[in-house]
Amino acid sequence: QVQLVQSGGGSVQAGDSLRLSCVASGRTSSNYDVGWFRQAPGKEREFVAGISWPGGTTYYADSGKDRFTISRDNAKNTVYLQMNSLKPEDTGVYYCAAGRLYFGSEFPRSNKYNYWGQGTQVTVSS
Repeated sequence: QVQLVQSGGGSVQAGDSLRLSCVASGRTSSNYDVGWFRQAPGKEREFVAGISWPGGTTYYADSGKDRFTISRDNAKNTVYLQMNSLKPEDTGVYYCAAGRLYFGSEFPRSNKYNYWGQGTQVTVSS
């Protein structure tokens, strides 16, 4: 069993930056692929970014490419999502998720992840 605890998030102005953190605990908590997803009100959960274990490959949705950076510190069992140049359309609840994935094409698929964080609200005002 793996537990994911998120931190970061909050309310910011357009153009600001935020960093989300996702700390894993439990057995073999570090050797999982991790994805970040978000869900805006009235919309489906969507993929934002993903990073393979131990961290050689990253994946981004077009919406965050060039603005978001996913990284991980395996010694701290932590995955980060650095979000720059935030836009109002980035508003939503952000979730980290962990699983063991086999192909890059699986990262955007939420049903491939076994463990989820509690979610953290990000609100971007114009």
